[in-house]
Amino acid sequence: MADTRLIQSRYRLLDVIGRGGMGEVWRARDESLGRQVAVKCLKPLGPQHDQSFTRILRERFRREARVAAALQHRGVTVVHDFGEHEGVLFLVMELLDGSNLSQLLEGNAQHPLPVEDVVDIAEQVADALGYTHQQGIVHRDLKPANIMRLADGTVKICDFGIARLGHDIGFTSRLTGTGIAMGTPHYMSPEQISGGQVDHRSDLYSLGCVLYEIATGVPPFDLDDAWAILVGHRDTQPQPLRTHRAELPGFLDRVVLDLLAKTPDERPTDAGDLRRRIVLGRTGGQPYAGLSGPDHPAPHAPVPLPGRPAAARQPALPSWTRSMTTGHKAGGGRPGPQLPDHTAGLTGQWTTGVVLPTSSAGHASGHPSGHPSVRPETPLPTPSPESLATLAERHRAGIDLGRRGHWHEAGGVHRSVAAEREQVLGPDHPDTLASRYEVGFTLSRTGRATDALREFGRVAEGRARTLGPDHPETLAARQETAYVLGQLGRHLDAHQVYAAVLVSRERSMGPDHPDTLRCRHNLAFSLSRLGRPEDAYRMAREVADARARLLGAAHPDTLVTLYEVAYTLGQLGRWEEALRTYEDVARARAVALGADHPDTLAARYEVGISLGRLGRGTEALELYRALVEDRTRINGPADAETLRARHILGVNLGRAARWEEALVESLDVCAIRERTLGPDHPDTLVSRREVAVGMGWLGRWADALTVYRQVAEARDRILGADHPDALASRNDEAHCLERLGRGAEAAELYRSVAARHGQGALPPH
Repeated sequence: MADTRLIQSRYRLLDVIGRGGMGEVWRARDESLGRQVAVKCLKPLGPQHDQSFTRILRERFRREARVAAALQHRGVTVVHDFGEHEGVLFLVMELLDGSNLSQLLEGNAQHPLPVEDVVDIAEQVADALGYTHQQGIVHRDLKPANIMRLADGTVKICDFGIARLGHDIGFTSRLTGTGIAMGTPHYMSPEQISGGQVDHRSDLYSLGCVLYEIATGVPPFDLDDAWAILVGHRDTQPQPLRTHRAELPGFLDRVVLDLLAKTPDERPTDAGDLRRRIVLGRTGGQPYAGLSGPDHPAPHAPVPLPGRPAAARQPALPSWTRSMTTGHKAGGGRPGPQLPDHTAGLTGQWTTGVVLPTSSAGHASGHPSGHPSVRPETPLPTPSPESLATLAERHRAGIDLGRRGHWHEAGGVHRSVAAEREQVLGPDHPDTLASRYEVGFTLSRTGRATDALREFGRVAEGRARTLGPDHPETLAARQETAYVLGQLGRHLDAHQVYAAVLVSRERSMGPDHPDTLRCRHNLAFSLSRLGRPEDAYRMAREVADARARLLGAAHPDTLVTLYEVAYTLGQLGRWEEALRTYEDVARARAVALGADHPDTLAARYEVGISLGRLGRGTEALELYRALVEDRTRINGPADAETLRARHILGVNLGRAARWEEALVESLDVCAIRERTLGPDHPDTLVSRREVAVGMGWLGRWADALTVYRQVAEARDRILGADHPDALASRNDEAHCLERLGRGAEAAELYRSVAARHGQGALPPH
């Protein structure tokens, strides 16, 4: 900071009241309003960081600051302002007068807090979490040092600087390159430890750890070894609170143990549900007796911990967790000077610092087995926090590129990050595999399905070794292999993978979990492509009903499955029902997503197909003309979807016997496709065939024969002479010869097609 210690001519820095791995916290005076505030300053980045990383970090800081500033609840620390001064990012917050829970335990000589205080804190934190979760924000680092009790008894949650908007969770909830998601192992949920998806229920688990500690004086797994703590969170049922402290009320014991359930679905549904249970218990009402979701499994015997009998028989945690230090539980000794009580809750960190191995000898081997006895001959280098942070930011930048449709650029970023992560973390580290997964995703979106299949296969195998075969991340990779198999036309193989993944998802997640329903949706899709429309319709209908019940009738996922229901109805020849379903989807998408959204336009396209199948050509023509106008306005005249709409418009003009117009449309579409896609692209060949059809209907059979032969020769060359599309093109050629009076040539070509087809001659159209 500048010598004047004045930020943006407004905030005068007075003294440092906290320091952390990522910055400092200052007591300051707001000169404009004459009040004291706390200012968190992010450490300036050194010259080793490139400009793109710095730019991304600044934007992320601003985004998260806006999120924190939008929170308005008495149980959440108020953020007044944020900005940048002389290259340093800062956050202005209310200055709190009180102590955090860690300091309260220290001040109480590590004895637990009074029962009434524990219950009051639990209720207030549940209320605050209920509010933040409704805003789509997950804290992800809830611990005693981040929960503040003020002098008047108000409880506030601090440090939402590492929170993420709900829609970002899928990309940012995975473990960081150090092998620890956020915070210290004492308060981490099992899904954080395993690198799984993190949602609001992870905060509930962390709150359970906090309440356990302030109620009993010790955390649920009070061990000195990080490995043992992680195994405890993952595999061991915590002891009931009243085994430590008999006077605790029974309802509090039950509530905390429910919060500490191993799987998110077994915990209270949300913070609102938790608060109701606490209020009922505190006031003497009948406690809420059950949870929505599966029944609780019977508690199993504690799992032996590392270094104890039978430990080697337990499933190993990933090898990279072995180098972790335990961090500090509440009340544990902390390095650095002690701070006055008024700094409580200002932890000195905008983003939680990372924990790294203290020496290369203790660094994880990266070996897929994860066993301590297995070490590579040359240990992996210990990565610096800065290098890991840079890789994480580049990974997120690659994801953002993909979101914007820049798949080739995204693929380059992910390949580079994957190579560097493999070098410093090992091939089976979750972060390396996450980058490999994104590489596969970009390959599948750029038409390189074979390469994508190979990449997803590697990721699935690595995740199965590291995380287990039924882990959600492993199943996600296997599900992507099935998707790519479908891209390659290997629908039977895709069906088999989907079916196997579905069994695992139903077993580990339950039938109504969103990932289970997504897998069943994909299985219905593969059934329809395998020529089993009845089975496909039945499954798609079940998934649509389940999604409507769980997500709502207008939710995009529900509408995607209803779209598949309509498709299978068309396969079954039930076009009236298909039309009604497509129309319902189109209307709902227009409301939920907007009239110009690609999914809305896709549904309108299928409405036109259904109208044509029902012989309502005039309505279909009107719809397609409007669709072409909208596609051209939104996407441009040469966009693939614009040309697809124009192609079907030409087809419908032909069905209406308006062949001159149909031929003009087909010639134009074919020319654009040949220019943008190439002469042998499948879409170009489809358009060229439509040109020949129009010529034939206009009596220009000699011209039509030339074009039909071009299509047939291209398909023979690209697909092989025995491919169904190539045979259909030769059949078109024979029909044209017949119309030109060249019957002998036509008959010979029909016989050749029939011989290659393995059945009778294809009928002329």
